[in-house]
Amino acid sequence: MAIDPNFEQNRENEGQEHDVDVWGPTDPPEQLGIRGTHVAVDFDICIADGACLEDCPVDVFEWVDSPDHPESEIKANPTNEDQCIDCMLCVDVCPVDAIDVDPGRAGRT
Repeated sequence: MAIDPNFEQNRENEGQEHDVDVWGPTDPPEQLGIRGTHVAVDFDICIADGACLEDCPVDVFEWVDSPDHPESEIKANPTNEDQCIDCMLCVDVCPVDAIDVDPGRAGRT
């Protein structure tokens, strides 16, 4: 299942972690929610293959630990989403459709 592109309407903002918004529901370690706003990563489906980190020309993503999560022990966090140039490379290379980029959403400084 791909990330919900309407998560801002369908999920509650639960605050911030690692400098990005967290969209619930969350119940760690199994349920981590969506991280980021302009650049959003569904931590519950991210398998941490690293393609987004490799292909992003402006280094939007950083690894963060997600111990005991069933999909992977690390996740690609959009820590630098304000640097995003909307090239969509991360969206294109994600094998599980865990990333959504929307220039119209918040998350820019």
